[in-house]
Amino acid sequence: MPEPIVKLEDVKKVLKKQVVIENLHLHVNQGQILALCGGNGAGKSTILRMIAGIAQPDNGSITVGGVRWKDNRKKYANMIGYMPDDFRFGQGLTVYETLAFWAALRGIPKSRVGEVIKEVGLEDTGKKSVSSFSKGMRQRVLFAQALLARPPIVLMDEPTNGLDPYWIETFVRMVKDLSANGQTVLFSTHQLQVAEALADRIALLRGGKIELEGSGPDIREQLGANGLQAAFAEWFGLTGKLNGF
Repeated sequence: MPEPIVKLEDVKKVLKKQVVIENLHLHVNQGQILALCGGNGAGKSTILRMIAGIAQPDNGSITVGGVRWKDNRKKYANMIGYMPDDFRFGQGLTVYETLAFWAALRGIPKSRVGEVIKEVGLEDTGKKSVSSFSKGMRQRVLFAQALLARPPIVLMDEPTNGLDPYWIETFVRMVKDLSANGQTVLFSTHQLQVAEALADRIALLRGGKIELEGSGPDIREQLGANGLQAAFAEWFGLTGKLNGF
Protein backbone atom coordinates (compact mmCIF):
# COMPACT_ATOMS: atom_id res chain seq x y z
CA MET A 1 0.00 0.00 0.00
CA PRO A 2 1.22 3.56 -0.70
CA GLU A 3 2.38 5.67 2.22
CA PRO A 4 -0.35 8.07 3.48
CA ILE A 5 0.26 11.62 2.28
CA VAL A 6 -0.87 12.97 5.68
CA LYS A 7 0.09 11.04 8.78
CA LEU A 8 -0.47 11.92 12.44
CA GLU A 9 0.99 9.52 14.98
CA ASP A 10 0.24 9.70 18.72
CA VAL A 11 -0.31 13.47 18.50
CA LYS A 12 -1.01 15.43 21.67
CA LYS A 13 -1.66 19.16 22.04
CA VAL A 14 -2.02 21.15 25.24
CA LEU A 15 -3.46 24.69 25.27
CA LYS A 16 -3.65 26.74 28.48
CA LYS A 17 -2.79 23.64 30.52
CA GLN A 18 -5.70 21.74 28.99
CA VAL A 19 -5.27 18.70 26.75
CA VAL A 20 -7.20 19.52 23.57
CA ILE A 21 -5.84 16.69 21.36
CA GLU A 22 -4.90 13.38 22.93
CA ASN A 23 -3.08 10.38 21.41
CA LEU A 24 -4.43 11.11 17.93
CA HIS A 25 -3.67 8.72 15.06
CA LEU A 26 -4.87 9.78 11.62
CA HIS A 27 -3.80 8.64 8.13
CA VAL A 28 -5.07 10.18 4.88
CA ASN A 29 -4.17 8.83 1.45
CA GLN A 30 -3.54 10.88 -1.68
CA GLY A 31 -6.76 11.98 -3.35
CA GLN A 32 -8.94 11.28 -0.33
CA ILE A 33 -11.44 13.75 1.12
CA LEU A 34 -11.65 13.64 4.92
CA ALA A 35 -14.23 15.55 6.96
CA LEU A 36 -13.57 16.35 10.62
CA CYS A 37 -16.87 16.67 12.47
CA GLY A 38 -17.69 17.40 16.07
CA GLY A 39 -19.01 19.99 18.47
CA ASN A 40 -17.35 23.23 19.49
CA GLY A 41 -14.06 22.52 21.24
CA ALA A 42 -13.78 19.01 19.81
CA GLY A 43 -10.33 19.79 18.37
CA LYS A 44 -11.11 20.13 14.65
CA SER A 45 -9.42 23.50 14.10
CA THR A 46 -6.43 22.56 16.24
CA ILE A 47 -5.81 19.45 14.12
CA LEU A 48 -5.91 21.46 10.90
CA ARG A 49 -3.62 24.16 12.32
CA MET A 50 -1.09 21.52 13.38
CA ILE A 51 -1.12 19.85 9.96
CA ALA A 52 -0.68 23.28 8.37
CA GLY A 53 2.38 23.92 10.55
CA ILE A 54 0.81 26.94 12.27
CA ALA A 55 0.83 25.10 15.61
CA GLN A 56 3.15 22.32 16.71
CA PRO A 57 2.17 19.18 18.63
CA ASP A 58 3.46 18.75 22.16
CA ASN A 59 3.95 15.05 21.52
CA GLY A 60 3.90 12.69 18.56
CA SER A 61 4.68 13.39 14.90
CA ILE A 62 3.01 14.87 11.83
CA THR A 63 4.27 14.29 8.29
CA VAL A 64 2.94 15.48 4.93
CA GLY A 65 4.34 13.83 1.85
CA GLY A 66 6.85 12.09 4.11
CA VAL A 67 8.23 15.43 5.37
CA ARG A 68 8.15 16.79 8.92
CA TRP A 69 7.72 20.54 9.42
CA LYS A 70 10.85 20.90 11.55
CA ASP A 71 13.01 19.04 9.01
CA ASN A 72 12.18 21.13 5.91
CA ARG A 73 9.73 23.96 6.56
CA LYS A 74 9.74 25.33 3.00
CA LYS A 75 9.08 21.97 1.34
CA TYR A 76 6.43 21.17 3.95
CA ALA A 77 4.64 24.51 3.49
CA ASN A 78 4.73 24.29 -0.30
CA MET A 79 2.65 21.11 -0.19
CA ILE A 80 -0.23 22.78 1.66
CA GLY A 81 -3.01 25.20 0.84
CA TYR A 82 -4.72 26.36 4.04
CA MET A 83 -8.08 28.08 4.39
CA PRO A 84 -8.68 29.44 7.91
CA ASP A 85 -12.17 29.81 9.36
CA ASP A 86 -11.84 33.61 9.22
CA PHE A 87 -9.35 36.29 8.26
CA ARG A 88 -9.08 40.06 8.68
CA PHE A 89 -8.51 41.42 5.19
CA GLY A 90 -6.56 44.59 4.51
CA GLN A 91 -8.67 47.73 4.16
CA GLY A 92 -9.25 48.83 0.58
CA LEU A 93 -7.70 45.84 -1.18
CA THR A 94 -9.67 44.27 -4.02
CA VAL A 95 -9.94 40.52 -4.63
CA TYR A 96 -7.27 40.72 -7.31
CA GLU A 97 -4.89 42.77 -5.12
CA THR A 98 -5.42 40.44 -2.15
CA LEU A 99 -4.74 37.27 -4.14
CA ALA A 100 -1.88 38.85 -6.09
CA PHE A 101 -0.18 39.58 -2.76
CA TRP A 102 -0.52 35.95 -1.65
CA ALA A 103 0.59 34.75 -5.08
CA ALA A 104 3.75 36.88 -4.87
CA LEU A 105 4.57 35.37 -1.47
CA ARG A 106 4.44 31.88 -2.98
CA GLY A 107 6.07 32.73 -6.30
CA ILE A 108 2.91 32.02 -8.29
CA PRO A 109 2.42 33.74 -11.69
CA LYS A 110 -0.16 36.55 -11.75
CA SER A 111 -2.00 34.74 -14.52
CA ARG A 112 -3.10 32.18 -11.95
CA VAL A 113 -4.78 34.93 -9.89
CA GLY A 114 -7.33 35.66 -12.62
CA GLU A 115 -7.99 31.94 -13.09
CA VAL A 116 -8.76 31.26 -9.46
CA ILE A 117 -10.92 34.39 -9.10
CA LYS A 118 -13.06 33.07 -11.94
CA GLU A 119 -13.18 29.60 -10.39
CA VAL A 120 -14.81 31.00 -7.22
CA GLY A 121 -17.16 33.32 -9.12
CA LEU A 122 -15.75 36.67 -7.98
CA GLU A 123 -14.65 38.06 -11.35
CA ASP A 124 -17.40 40.73 -11.33
CA THR A 125 -16.43 42.34 -8.02
CA GLY A 126 -14.20 44.93 -9.74
CA LYS A 127 -12.64 47.44 -7.37
CA LYS A 128 -14.83 46.59 -4.38
CA SER A 129 -12.85 46.12 -1.18
CA VAL A 130 -12.73 42.55 0.13
CA SER A 131 -13.24 43.93 3.65
CA SER A 132 -16.72 45.08 2.55
CA PHE A 133 -17.74 41.61 1.31
CA SER A 134 -20.35 39.41 2.93
CA LYS A 135 -19.20 36.41 4.97
CA GLY A 136 -19.91 34.04 2.08
CA MET A 137 -17.91 36.14 -0.40
CA ARG A 138 -14.97 36.37 2.03
CA GLN A 139 -15.09 32.58 2.34
CA ARG A 140 -14.76 32.29 -1.42
CA VAL A 141 -11.70 34.58 -1.36
CA LEU A 142 -10.11 32.36 1.29
CA PHE A 143 -10.97 29.26 -0.75
CA ALA A 144 -9.34 30.85 -3.81
CA GLN A 145 -6.23 31.61 -1.75
CA ALA A 146 -5.96 27.95 -0.69
CA LEU A 147 -6.19 26.84 -4.33
CA LEU A 148 -3.69 29.35 -5.77
CA ALA A 149 -0.64 27.09 -5.84
CA ARG A 150 -2.56 23.94 -6.81
CA PRO A 151 -1.13 22.27 -3.67
CA PRO A 152 -1.26 18.50 -3.23
CA ILE A 153 -2.93 18.99 0.17
CA VAL A 154 -5.80 21.41 0.85
CA LEU A 155 -6.85 22.12 4.45
CA MET A 156 -10.07 24.04 5.13
CA ASP A 157 -11.59 25.11 8.44
CA GLU A 158 -15.41 25.42 8.26
CA PRO A 159 -15.24 26.34 4.54
CA THR A 160 -19.01 26.43 3.91
CA ASN A 161 -19.89 28.87 6.71
CA GLY A 162 -21.83 31.76 5.19
CA LEU A 163 -22.20 30.18 1.75
CA ASP A 164 -25.64 30.17 0.14
CA PRO A 165 -27.11 26.87 -1.15
CA TYR A 166 -25.86 27.50 -4.69
CA TRP A 167 -22.28 28.03 -3.55
CA ILE A 168 -22.39 25.07 -1.17
CA GLU A 169 -23.31 22.92 -4.18
CA THR A 170 -20.55 24.57 -6.24
CA PHE A 171 -18.05 24.06 -3.40
CA VAL A 172 -18.91 20.34 -3.24
CA ARG A 173 -18.37 20.01 -6.99
CA MET A 174 -15.06 21.90 -6.89
CA VAL A 175 -13.69 19.81 -4.02
CA LYS A 176 -14.66 16.59 -5.79
CA ASP A 177 -12.74 17.88 -8.82
CA LEU A 178 -9.68 18.46 -6.61
CA SER A 179 -9.86 14.86 -5.42
CA ALA A 180 -10.29 13.60 -8.98
CA ASN A 181 -7.08 15.46 -9.88
CA GLY A 182 -5.19 13.68 -7.09
CA GLN A 183 -5.28 16.45 -4.49
CA THR A 184 -5.99 15.50 -0.88
CA VAL A 185 -8.58 17.49 1.07
CA LEU A 186 -9.16 17.72 4.81
CA PHE A 187 -11.90 20.00 6.09
CA SER A 188 -13.85 20.63 9.26
CA THR A 189 -17.57 21.27 9.29
CA HIS A 190 -20.66 21.45 11.46
CA GLN A 191 -22.78 20.89 8.37
CA LEU A 192 -23.14 17.15 8.40
CA GLN A 193 -25.04 17.08 5.11
CA VAL A 194 -21.96 18.59 3.44
CA ALA A 195 -19.71 15.98 5.04
CA GLU A 196 -22.01 13.19 3.87
CA ALA A 197 -22.24 14.56 0.30
CA LEU A 198 -18.53 15.17 -0.07
CA ALA A 199 -16.23 13.13 2.14
CA ASP A 200 -14.77 9.70 1.45
CA ARG A 201 -14.18 9.38 5.19
CA ILE A 202 -15.65 11.16 8.19
CA ALA A 203 -13.98 11.41 11.60
CA LEU A 204 -16.23 12.29 14.53
CA LEU A 205 -14.27 14.01 17.29
CA ARG A 206 -15.10 14.62 20.91
CA GLY A 207 -12.75 15.86 23.57
CA GLY A 208 -9.77 15.79 21.25
CA LYS A 209 -10.24 12.14 20.33
CA ILE A 210 -11.65 10.40 17.26
CA GLU A 211 -14.65 8.51 18.59
CA LEU A 212 -15.99 7.23 15.28
CA GLU A 213 -14.48 7.05 11.78
CA GLY A 214 -15.61 5.69 8.42
CA SER A 215 -17.62 6.52 5.34
CA GLY A 216 -21.11 7.97 5.70
CA PRO A 217 -22.71 4.61 4.78
CA ASP A 218 -20.39 2.80 7.23
CA ILE A 219 -21.48 5.07 10.06
CA ARG A 220 -25.15 4.70 9.20
CA GLU A 221 -24.74 0.91 9.07
CA GLN A 222 -23.00 0.87 12.45
CA LEU A 223 -25.68 2.94 14.13
CA GLY A 224 -28.73 1.85 12.19
CA ALA A 225 -29.82 5.42 11.41
CA ASN A 226 -31.00 7.10 8.23
CA GLY A 227 -28.67 9.93 7.22
CA LEU A 228 -25.53 11.18 8.88
CA GLN A 229 -27.34 13.75 11.04
CA ALA A 230 -29.61 11.03 12.39
CA ALA A 231 -26.67 8.69 12.93
CA PHE A 232 -24.75 11.25 14.94
CA ALA A 233 -27.85 12.23 16.89
CA GLU A 234 -28.46 8.59 17.74
CA TRP A 235 -24.85 8.03 18.75
CA PHE A 236 -24.72 11.11 20.95
CA GLY A 237 -28.12 10.27 22.34
CA LEU A 238 -26.83 6.87 23.44
CA THR A 239 -24.13 8.64 25.45
CA GLY A 240 -26.46 11.34 26.71
CA LYS A 241 -24.54 14.16 25.01
CA LEU A 242 -25.87 15.87 21.91
CA ASN A 243 -23.88 19.10 22.14
CA GLY A 244 -22.62 20.86 19.03
CA PHE A 245 -25.03 19.49 16.42
